[in-house]
Amino acid sequence: MPRLVLAVLLLALFASGPARAARCGGDFHAFIGSFSQEAAAAGISQSVISQALDGVQQDAGVLAFDRRQRGTFRKSFEQYVATRVGPGRINTGRAMLQRHAALLSSIEQKYGVPRQILVAIWGLETDFGKGDMGKLPVFRVLATLAHDCRRTELFQGELLSALQIVQRGDLRLNDMIGAYAGEIGQTQFLPSSYIKYGVDFDGNGHVDLRHSVPDVLASTANLLHTNGFKMGASYEEGSANFEAMREWNRAVVYRKTIAYFADQLMGR
Repeated sequence: MPRLVLAVLLLALFASGPARAARCGGDFHAFIGSFSQEAAAAGISQSVISQALDGVQQDAGVLAFDRRQRGTFRKSFEQYVATRVGPGRINTGRAMLQRHAALLSSIEQKYGVPRQILVAIWGLETDFGKGDMGKLPVFRVLATLAHDCRRTELFQGELLSALQIVQRGDLRLNDMIGAYAGEIGQTQFLPSSYIKYGVDFDGNGHVDLRHSVPDVLASTANLLHTNGFKMGASYEEGSANFEAMREWNRAVVYRKTIAYFADQLMGR
C-alpha cells in the first residue's frame, strides 16, 4: 500500500546539491557510478556512498510492484475501511492514547494536530510500530527505482535523501529497511519527507523514525502542521484539514479512513 503520496514529492532533484541527474536506464552499475559522483558533489561522504551503494543490485520485484500499485484504492471507502479498522485495532489505538497521553499532549501543544489523528495514522501504517515496516533494503529499492526511467528524478532525489539520513547519523545502514517505495519507519516516511519533516522530539540528537515513538509521532504531526492542519477544526472530507492530509496520502479513501479511525478512537 502506498503510504506518503509520491506525486506531491516531485521536487527539483538535488535542489541543494548536484546540478544534474544521473542518466537513467542502460547499464545499472554504470548508473550507480554516475549517481555516486553526483551524490559526492552534493556533499555525501565517500564512506557513506560506498557503504550504501557498493554491490547494490536491481530488484525486479520492486519494479513489478511499482507497475501494479495504481489499483490499491479501487475499493470503495466502505470496502476499504472494513479491512483496516476493526475492533482490535480500535481497542489497541485507545490503549496507545492512554499510554502516550503526556507525549501526545506535548505534541498537540507544539504542532496543533489532534492525538487521535496521529494515533490513527500510526495504527494504519504499521499497527503502532508493531506491524510491518517493510523488509526490503532501502538502498536496493531506491537504486532500482532511480535507475528506472519512469520516475527517475523523483527516486534519485529519494536516494540522495536516504544517503543523507545515514550521513546525519539518524539511522545506521542496517536500519535502512523499508517498503516497496523506500518508505521508512513506524509511519512510513519517504526519505525526502524524513529529511524535510523529521523531528528529534526525544532530544537525543537524532531523528529516529524506526525506534523512537516521540520522534515518530512528532514528525508525523510536523508534516501535517507544515501543510496547514489546524487544531480544533473538522478533518472530515471537504474540510481544510482533510485537504492538508493530501501530503500524507492523496487518495480520498485513505484520508477518509484516517478520519473515521480517529473518530472511532474518540468514541464518536
